[in-house]
Amino acid sequence: MAMADQTNVKLLGMWASPFVRRVQWALSLKGVISYDYVEEDILNKSSLLLELNPVHQKVPVLIHDGKVICESLVILEYMDETWKGIPLLPHDPHGRAMARFWARFSDEKLEPNAWTAMCSEGEEKEGALKRAIEAASKIEEQLIKGRRFFGGDDIGYLDVAMGWVACWLPVWEEVGAMSIVDPARHPRITSWAGDFLSHPLIRTNLPPKDEMVDYFHGKRKRIMAH
Repeated sequence: MAMADQTNVKLLGMWASPFVRRVQWALSLKGVISYDYVEEDILNKSSLLLELNPVHQKVPVLIHDGKVICESLVILEYMDETWKGIPLLPHDPHGRAMARFWARFSDEKLEPNAWTAMCSEGEEKEGALKRAIEAASKIEEQLIKGRRFFGGDDIGYLDVAMGWVACWLPVWEEVGAMSIVDPARHPRITSWAGDFLSHPLIRTNLPPKDEMVDYFHGKRKRIMAH
């Protein structure tokens, strides 16, 4: 793999954030293996984070040669335009548009409803769970058509953007005692998740599942207490 120009690269993140991890995965795929990583305490945000991302005050934040880029999907596109060696987005305009559409669909329809279902009970949980399953079913029907990865034979932008479905969603399902992606209902997503997690650059860059379960159990407990 050709080494990308990685001069003055810094990433502000948080270990349990799927949005940070997608940036870390993309950095690995791009060959940016040497960069400064700053772990943030989301409950006690640093002055650096507040200075660099005053609008949302969230991670991830990427700093490259003094330039600040926020929001994980925006960061992925910046990286693709900056480090050209291994493209993440498809070459054709329609393919790029569809990858962006489904990445945002996942972030706007599947992720928030899966999160709400994990952190709620009763009718609120039932409604969020129903919407999350519907979103997963649309992804199952529209995106994976006999290909190993969303982008084809190898991992691309949409695989990285939706990698949380393979890694985080099973943890949320366990913590929330629920099922969203079911192998019988979503066989192609299930197959894709296995291939994604076994990719050499992904399997060596995963958060420990037991620590994730403990962390999100605690997060759910705090949210439910309010």
